[in-house]
Amino acid sequence: MWSSFFLMLIVLCQTRSWCQANSMLAAQADRVMTPGEWEERWRDDRIGFHQPQVHKMLESNIDKVLAGRTGVRFFFPLCGKAVDMKWLADMGHSVVGVEFAEKAIRRFFEDSNMTYSEQPVPAIPGAKVYKSSEGNISLYQCDLYNFSSSIEGQFGAIWDRGSLVAINPGDREKYASLIISLMAKDCRYLLDTLLYNPELYKGPPFFVPDDQVHSLFGNSCDIELLQSVDALTERQRGWGLDSFTENVHLITPKGS
Repeated sequence: MWSSFFLMLIVLCQTRSWCQANSMLAAQADRVMTPGEWEERWRDDRIGFHQPQVHKMLESNIDKVLAGRTGVRFFFPLCGKAVDMKWLADMGHSVVGVEFAEKAIRRFFEDSNMTYSEQPVPAIPGAKVYKSSEGNISLYQCDLYNFSSSIEGQFGAIWDRGSLVAINPGDREKYASLIISLMAKDCRYLLDTLLYNPELYKGPPFFVPDDQVHSLFGNSCDIELLQSVDALTERQRGWGLDSFTENVHLITPKGS
């Protein structure tokens, strides 16, 4: 009798937790940012999401990502002009990024004082690739979902600092499928997500709960939460938030 009662309580709690999580996801489910809106942000320099220093979460977890490997090929989805790319290239790794806003790519090379070439990408109509003179950084200007492993193969590492939290919430299944298809067998995918009350702020960046990370990647990958930190600053307070947590997960293919 008591065991049945406690089992019912557990099921009730799990159901309530599931309902709460889904209710929070529903608050942003229909939110859509068009490519034009992102381009406008770059054009108007409304890029508060850009960080002028190497991201602390990447820096503190780089050994777990590299796992003793050298010359690792990194993929940066929605790379912007992240200084992390040059930092990794200077360490001897190579970087491939995808970004829709041309201004972001050009500014990356200019801010880094790097010379580069510009070429069309025959496999993606209208796309361009910008390559550093050293050949260790290639940034594709195109729709992320037009990119595939047929363009640059698979990668040994992925750094997703502001991509999953930036794409439209309705596209997350499609996004996860793309990322998984780009992961080599030894890939180590570092994913940065954000927790806050989505009923108080419409995003972006968007709320991505841990449960959804597991539902998106858990069938084919192992997931480890590496860090969870209080990341609340005046910027988030200005959005109307009183709590803001940053989580970093290490995602690896099962059996790797």
